[in-house]
Amino acid sequence: MEESVKNLEQEQPCGEMENAMEQEQQAPIDFLVHCKQALRLEKIDIANYSPLALAYIGDAVYELMIRTHVVSHGSMQVNKMHKKSASLVKAQTQAELIKILEPELTPLEHAAYKRGRNAKSVTMAKHATMIDYRMATGFEALMGYLYLTEQFDRMVELAGYGLEKIGEFETE
Repeated sequence: MEESVKNLEQEQPCGEMENAMEQEQQAPIDFLVHCKQALRLEKIDIANYSPLALAYIGDAVYELMIRTHVVSHGSMQVNKMHKKSASLVKAQTQAELIKILEPELTPLEHAAYKRGRNAKSVTMAKHATMIDYRMATGFEALMGYLYLTEQFDRMVELAGYGLEKIGEFETE
């Protein structure tokens, strides 16, 4: 990653610049793969996990992606980074994202989402409607499913697509 940053600092033809940017975007995915390998996580049968367990890990993975996105915009006060991250991980935003993503999901991804959405949780977010909370739990279960099945590219693709559609990414 340091090399790609050095390459970006130098003037480069468009092709080389695009290659450096692709390498930088690949870094979070490489990190996730490395974590699973370093922790010696074994292949698992996803059907053995409850939908709330999928949402539990999906919540953490999605928040890490969002924090990485926020930090990538440059140095700013931690409080501002926290507020931006919180606005993108709250139940209302996750519900909005899954509404956008649902037509794009494969049958297995849709099944993972529905398992999470229909799970009965004992708690609920303080500032969310029950509908948003359930949809957000489904979204997190989807992220957990993709993470545990090592579909990192797809996880980033879906999150990026949803964030772009809600106006989080500038389109050029």
